[in-house]
Amino acid sequence: MNEKANVTTSPQAVRALRQANHVRHARSVLKTQIAEGQITAAEVTLTCPAEANGMPIAQLLSNQRHWGKARRTACLAEVSVSENKPLGSLTERQRRIIASPLSHVTARAPARSPWQTRDKKAL
Repeated sequence: MNEKANVTTSPQAVRALRQANHVRHARSVLKTQIAEGQITAAEVTLTCPAEANGMPIAQLLSNQRHWGKARRTACLAEVSVSENKPLGSLTERQRRIIASPLSHVTARAPARSPWQTRDKKAL
């Protein structure tokens, strides 16, 4: 009962795990760059780097600052693309359609709520 399971890993399985870890790390770096504003989601959508091929478009959009589920859903509904569609499976036309509103939206500063624009001294 206390014997360890005898797990043998084939060279193919080791390569697959190594590749999966590489892709996860590359996506993590890409998501961080998007969140920090070093690269835009529009740029990633248009260029589609290899590490983003299998990434769902919704995941890409969610990594932008000030983008939640509602904003992401509205953007994708506007261009008639499923949230689960992998970035690598988009056609060139779909990429341009998705990137167009992204470049306009990400270039704007987020709207301030009414109570944030008030002068604190006036209160």
